[in-house]
Amino acid sequence: MDIERLRDFCLSLPLVTECFPFDEDTLVFKVEGRMFLFTGLEHPELLFNVKCDPEYALELRDRYAEVTPGFHCNKKYWNTVHVTPTLQDDVVCGWVLHSYTEVVKKLNRAQREKIDKLLDEWKQSNGTL
Repeated sequence: MDIERLRDFCLSLPLVTECFPFDEDTLVFKVEGRMFLFTGLEHPELLFNVKCDPEYALELRDRYAEVTPGFHCNKKYWNTVHVTPTLQDDVVCGWVLHSYTEVVKKLNRAQREKIDKLLDEWKQSNGTL
């Protein structure tokens, strides 16, 4: 996984936008204006923060050395992923998708229903159902 693949995957998800709200080095991905992933572009290696269910966050930290409590974030809900060659792309993409769905859960009902429909279509077209 590299930054281009990560960016392509994030932007393939329904209604995702990218921006630089903090500085010119921190790339942020949002769904309906809410952040689900951010990464610093100044690091030589790829690392990024994703939102996570609190119990799942702890499970991932216990299981993967590459997953640590979210740097500069609420460590209950955010993990930092240090991408290494041993992490498979589908695993990383699964964590990104989990973060996306965690954020969608907090949207209002109309937004959730719209995104759930689009996400079902996305999953069908990407063979992930």
